[in-house]
Amino acid sequence: MDIYKSKLTFFTGELNKINKKYNTISLFRLLSIFLFLASIYFYIQKSEGFWILLAVIFFTSFLFLMRIHSRLSFQRLLTKALLQISEDEISFLKREKIPFENGVEFQDFHHPYAYDLDIFGEHSLFQNLNRTATFIGKKIFATSLLYKATNDKIIANQQAVKELTEKLDWRQEFLAFAKVSQDNQSSYEALLKWSKSSRSDLSKTAIVLSYVFPALFLGTLIAYLITNSIIFLSCMSYVFVINLIFLGKFFKRIQSEIANADNIDKIIAQYGLLVKKIEDEKFHSQKLIDLQKRLQFKSANASTHFKKLSELFSRMDTIANLVTATVFNGTFLFNFHVLKALLKWKKEHSEAIEDWLIVIGEFEKLNSLANFSYNNPDFVFPTINSDYKIGFSNLSHPLLNPKTRVGNDTLFYPQSFMILTGSNMSGKSTFLRSLGINMVLGGMGCVVCASEATIHPLPVLVSMRLSDSLSDSESYFFAEIKRLKQIMDCLEVEPAFVLLDEILRGTNSDDKRNGTIEVLKKVIAKKAIGAIATHDIEVCLTTNDYPEILSNNCFEVEIKDNDLHFDYKLREGICKNKSATFLMKKMEVI
Repeated sequence: MDIYKSKLTFFTGELNKINKKYNTISLFRLLSIFLFLASIYFYIQKSEGFWILLAVIFFTSFLFLMRIHSRLSFQRLLTKALLQISEDEISFLKREKIPFENGVEFQDFHHPYAYDLDIFGEHSLFQNLNRTATFIGKKIFATSLLYKATNDKIIANQQAVKELTEKLDWRQEFLAFAKVSQDNQSSYEALLKWSKSSRSDLSKTAIVLSYVFPALFLGTLIAYLITNSIIFLSCMSYVFVINLIFLGKFFKRIQSEIANADNIDKIIAQYGLLVKKIEDEKFHSQKLIDLQKRLQFKSANASTHFKKLSELFSRMDTIANLVTATVFNGTFLFNFHVLKALLKWKKEHSEAIEDWLIVIGEFEKLNSLANFSYNNPDFVFPTINSDYKIGFSNLSHPLLNPKTRVGNDTLFYPQSFMILTGSNMSGKSTFLRSLGINMVLGGMGCVVCASEATIHPLPVLVSMRLSDSLSDSESYFFAEIKRLKQIMDCLEVEPAFVLLDEILRGTNSDDKRNGTIEVLKKVIAKKAIGAIATHDIEVCLTTNDYPEILSNNCFEVEIKDNDLHFDYKLREGICKNKSATFLMKKMEVI
């Protein structure tokens, strides 16, 4: 946290300096335009060339100050973003609030574990890890939380995350650029829609005329200036009107190209700055190098192509200004030539746009994982194997308070499936979620909340927390049966890491016990690894029939000073406590 406090102090000072410069330049800019107008006034009054010279100097100064003002304005936005990043990290680490998007829009109640493990929503895994600021970054990060990567990709991600963990300044600057972009889903989709829309090229005749008509206008203008003949002025007027009529035939085409493109030039420019940030950095891990190479296209970098596209869209914005559009197009068919350049750019580069944006999203995802690693230096990258060996030392839930969370050692070899018992509040569900969350993190190349870990990455299948689907007229029990069917179907395809918490709660005790045992037998027959939590002691006796596969573990509770004491430590064997009876007697229920 100290590094974030140090950065907060630094960027506060930098912002104050920039604000002072910004205000000074604003004042001089205002003064220069006032002096320009005053010079014009005195020229009109006195007709002396001296005042015209001053007017030119003051107007040139105004333009120069405008450029400085624009640069300072961007620096101010960027510094504010960097300041906010440090403030957010401090608030987060102090556990005051989680100032990050929660990804609730990605929630899928039918996903094998997303709802059960709180992947999305308030106080979710996504919200705690998310350090993305573009739509594509958020989407790619959400997707990576839902699907396990291959072993090779996991190892590549681990190496990339390790490298980015050490690049704190670069990561924060990259995130600041992303925040300043103000990217959103509509602008992202508008750009992709534009890049994929295919229309016929402009006709050769139209292109030839687009040079002929402006040349005629320029010729008649020069002739008029030389001869001062009214005939050339009249011809120039006719050519001016012809140019506007010519452009009118392409007006709908221009509108279709820039439809739904509000501020898209600024967002494209920010995309360019993001990829420039990637292009200019020196990387060593193969994953980051490969992503960087994808930004090279047709002998130029993506940032150069984005800059050109941004300029074209910016120029095309003049079509919305009636006076500017009339003057520019009546003389030189300005917007037609911009349209021609825009269509040429699309034809030559559109195939690469989506991939460039994916690279931005991939870096945002990896930055999020690197930030998580940086904030938790005691977490480790799990060793990846292909031998179905899964084990953790000091395993805990990564979102619990580090000052109070309790770690446990657990191995899923040689026995591959655990029967877990313990009273309510003893830590069974938290332990199951810890297993699930850390398997998800390990399966995407992230650090896990453990002091040591080895995993064989497997699909995670969970039945822990289902809700009645009233809109589908489903009872809790039927929803649970459907989830169990989903798990069995997945196990038909490949082995998986399965977590079951008190299944079949919607039926009588005998049916529940017998059903649980049969589910357990079928799950282990399909080579699943994982754990099942139950209150039925008879389920634990199944270990007698499958001693090489099943093991019994429990969370006990102690009665100290006439009160329940939970230590949340995993033990071997079957739970022996009777906390429910104790609590009911203490509260005079029985």
